Amino acid sequence: MISTLIALAALAAGLYLIAFHGGFWRLTEHDRRFAPADATIPPGTRVVAIVPARDEADVIATSLRSLLRQDFPGRFDIVLVDDESADGTADVARACAAAEGGADRLTVLSSRGPDRGWTGKLAAMHRGFDHVLALPEQPDFVLFCDADIAFEPPVLARLVAGAMARGTVLSSLMVKLRCESRVERWFVPAFIFFFQKLYPFTRVNDPRSKVAGAAGGVMLVRPEALARAGGLAAIRDALIDDCALGALMKTQGPIWLGLTDDVFSLRAYPSFADIERMVTRSAYAQLDYSPFQLLGAMAGMSVVYLAPPVLTIFGESPAREMTLVAWLIMAQAYMPSLRFYGLSRMHAFALPAVAACYTWFTALSAWRHLRGRGGEWKGRYQARQEQPTP
Repeated sequence: MISTLIALAALAAGLYLIAFHGGFWRLTEHDRRFAPADATIPPGTRVVAIVPARDEADVIATSLRSLLRQDFPGRFDIVLVDDESADGTADVARACAAAEGGADRLTVLSSRGPDRGWTGKLAAMHRGFDHVLALPEQPDFVLFCDADIAFEPPVLARLVAGAMARGTVLSSLMVKLRCESRVERWFVPAFIFFFQKLYPFTRVNDPRSKVAGAAGGVMLVRPEALARAGGLAAIRDALIDDCALGALMKTQGPIWLGLTDDVFSLRAYPSFADIERMVTRSAYAQLDYSPFQLLGAMAGMSVVYLAPPVLTIFGESPAREMTLVAWLIMAQAYMPSLRFYGLSRMHAFALPAVAACYTWFTALSAWRHLRGRGGEWKGRYQARQEQPTP
């Protein structure tokens, strides 16, 4: 009887997700469909990129070079906020800009690190945004972007044209993560799949929906709207800064979030431990540091992803047949994410094993938070400290 109830819950959840959850699995929101074909950008349009960087000397030249080479008809300047780097990130950045003939377009600011109550990345973004607000001529847009990504030349123009045509106050792109190592091929498509399940892009992009989100690698904002919303100080303690910014900006107007093939991550995740660190840094924050939400998330993952193969193989009728259908539904939903990364659709049937690892990452994230080691990024522990460290 219990197995039948679990099977029924798994089947119902699968049907709901594939039919009524914003079509998240179809990957329909893409930057190549963001701007109308006839969209134009006025020649005087100005954009300033703010790039927070902490110990990024190995990738910053590639990233900056891609920004300096943007095919953009207006004025495009870059503010690099050096967040207490110990590897010469700022020097590499200056040398790159000089080699590209763009030294006059790059400003390097130093950050003394986050003040109390701020997470590190947001503090660096705030430092850059304050600098922009003090400029004698305000830009039309501010582009917040990570230091470990690279852009193809048309991206900025496409993003600005789409934002102007749609009137968005925030336009964000989900960077295409590296998917080369064996570990990346197993875990990266699932990361995108689960993110879109949490924040269905069609609902994020619907002004009538309360769902809001963003992807921190590329976020184009209207500075006057961000200032009107209280600036980055309004979300200063957010560990998941991009989704917090998305929620903040949706109070000011329409936002848009989509996939792209033309902005890609330079960050490699060659081992299981690398993927683990990426996920555990913020997984518990995603659950608002709630043990009840943690238990609910683990139960939900177990029913939707883990129970179907177990009951299909070891269960009895009718649970076996119901969970087989549930397994096939989830595999079908996962296939577009695999295709987006050029992987075999046969990987879809291993989604339960990958989901089990993500469930473990989430539990580990909570454990590290309770030990005072949550939100670790390059030597900083940034998660909310509500529990005493043992």
